[in-house]
Amino acid sequence: MSDHLVFKMGEFEAIFPTDRQYAKNHMWALPQKAGVYRFGFTAYAVRLLQDVYFLEWSVDAGVTLAERQEMGAIESKKAESALYSPMAGLLPRFNDDLLSDPSTINVDKYGDGWLFEIEGNGELLSPADYIKHLESVWEVTQRTIKGQLND
Repeated sequence: MSDHLVFKMGEFEAIFPTDRQYAKNHMWALPQKAGVYRFGFTAYAVRLLQDVYFLEWSVDAGVTLAERQEMGAIESKKAESALYSPMAGLLPRFNDDLLSDPSTINVDKYGDGWLFEIEGNGELLSPADYIKHLESVWEVTQRTIKGQLND
């Protein structure tokens, strides 16, 4: 058994470690201790964003978030987007290093490029189920990408 799964995004292979779970909003979730998950962007999200250069949070550490609550914004070469909580729970901390240098997201997405931690529980997907989710949204995503390229 491999320690990762691969999803083909055209010529690009997005790799997903199997030691974590995934949220439908293209974040990975790695358990830290009972009920606490560390979140970051998946290879799929980083590939679509390309070159993240700005990150800001609109909530503070210590708040309780609702699932899908807006919590910040990100800007990259390809997109400007609001960020939403992948699950409900207490937000004990952010990766403060990213505020001064969010480019770590681009180079170490599954390590030092993590975004925040949430203590709670939510509906997370297994790596295999996340790949199935990507397969179901990939056709629409490709049309969106082509539309952006033609703007």
